[in-house]
Amino acid sequence: MRTKIAIIGGSGIYEMDALEEAAWITVDSPWGKPSDAILTGVLDGVDMAFLPRHGRGHVHSPTDVPYRANIDALKRIGVTDIISVSACGSFREALAPGDFVIVDQFIDRTFARPKSFFGSGCVAHVSVAHPTCDRLSDACAQAGRDAGITIHRGGTYLAMEGPQFSSQAESNLYRQWGCDVIGMTNMPEAKLAREAEICYASVAMITDYDSWHPDHGAVDVSEVIKTLQGNGTKARDLVARLPQILGAARTPCPHGCDRALEFAVMTAPDKRDPDLVAKLDAVAGRVL
Repeated sequence: MRTKIAIIGGSGIYEMDALEEAAWITVDSPWGKPSDAILTGVLDGVDMAFLPRHGRGHVHSPTDVPYRANIDALKRIGVTDIISVSACGSFREALAPGDFVIVDQFIDRTFARPKSFFGSGCVAHVSVAHPTCDRLSDACAQAGRDAGITIHRGGTYLAMEGPQFSSQAESNLYRQWGCDVIGMTNMPEAKLAREAEICYASVAMITDYDSWHPDHGAVDVSEVIKTLQGNGTKARDLVARLPQILGAARTPCPHGCDRALEFAVMTAPDKRDPDLVAKLDAVAGRVL
């Protein structure tokens, strides 16, 4: 089996001169239209796919990102590993703007988004006790260090609904909960990747201190954008190193991410909704 790495993030990450055989492709999904076409190509002998999470030109709000269509489309083109790259606020003094955090836990506070491919007619329960893949996260950490980025391995990501930033009271509450960063897009993305049996890692690019910090006050969007531009260059450097670390030959995930549905489907075969089962052909065809 061949490795195929997908990067979900901002468009600046995809401007890589070394990407060979680059082509934008349209992928149809029974879960709706993905955020955008997918840029595919080869980097250092490894197949790559780049999906603009918000669409080129930033047309989708965090709530309206078609998360299910995105993950389904990536599964359909053979993606084995997803790296999420996203801008986040920091709840810790030591996690400074410009630093990257390799997230390993989430608290999901989103409430207006479909969170599963499964439902009435085909019920399934997957474990997200460890929602990111350690193997893939280690590769991202190594790539970041090799690129000279200040990388923090491990952290809890508070996923908020948005699109507004936090109130100061919310920011202080999330700090008390033990959260490290805050963002609006990694949920339900990580849960859906697990249901689709795709390894998932999250790279949080710190842009600000949210609204808790006594010396920084509210989030300044102009400062966020300025930091984002610098982070985009760092993110490209990180991504460029991943193919050599992960390699073109794919072996089974040692943590079982690619076998998450092994015992997850609960609905008896004769009770399954054929229409839903048909929509699940890419995501769960292996077990259905």
